[in-house]
Amino acid sequence: MNSTTKIIGLLGHPVKHSFSPDIHNYLFEKYNQNSAYCCFDVEEDKLKEGVEGIKALGIKGCNVTIPHKVNIITHLDNIDKNAKLIGAVNTVKNEKGNLKGYNTDGSGFVKAILSKGYDLENKKIMIIGAGGACRSIAVELASKGVLSIEIRNRSINKASEIVRTIENNFSTRILCSTEIIKENDLDDIDILINTTPIGMETDLCPISESISLSKDILVCDIVYKPHNTAFIKWAKRNELEVIYGIDMLINQALHAFYIWTGIEPSKEDEECIKNLYKKTIE
Repeated sequence: MNSTTKIIGLLGHPVKHSFSPDIHNYLFEKYNQNSAYCCFDVEEDKLKEGVEGIKALGIKGCNVTIPHKVNIITHLDNIDKNAKLIGAVNTVKNEKGNLKGYNTDGSGFVKAILSKGYDLENKKIMIIGAGGACRSIAVELASKGVLSIEIRNRSINKASEIVRTIENNFSTRILCSTEIIKENDLDDIDILINTTPIGMETDLCPISESISLSKDILVCDIVYKPHNTAFIKWAKRNELEVIYGIDMLINQALHAFYIWTGIEPSKEDEECIKNLYKKTIE
């Protein structure tokens, strides 16, 4: 690091669990970028000041995580077309003092599924949660031709907003509910996705672990710490296929790196980052 080192960071609360510094500092070193990635723990009532700090300090860009992905939009100068449709931002680029927001979550999540050899066309999806991650994932899934999406969330307002977005832009059937997931609710579902932070560094599970399934469904968790969340463990006990949170995290991070630098990371980078992650959980 020297006087010309550029800072890129993560805005969220909490951020102490984040693996993003490992990903991006690896990429900066490999591609000879004089940049460093730092985490900034910004509480909800300090978001405006946090974004102003990006401009004041000349920070090159940032990732955005829970709970700021939706609210940060009002503090940015421009929003990418896809992020505007989604209504959530997870990546910001500082272009000479002009802050532009992007969303790489949905594409990162879908890439994780497709790279495992799964077909999304005409699939029936259930998503737990209705935050910024749900928004981006739902929009990306609808654009890939899934048949239906059902959102389960504790409150109806945010879920209803996502329903309206999908209904106004895609042919995918979508509905939402505040009901707790019961066993028979999953009888007609192909893919079950947790987009809440439930399970992050805890043993909590977003559904009842007493639910037992005989049907094969794909279970996906966007939480990556711990690697085997309670949700993933539940899926494995039911002998279900799983997609881990780290797969989405890496994919969205590689896209964000490209936005900031114009450099397209290689497949080799993806494998190297996965190996770095494995060392952190051993």
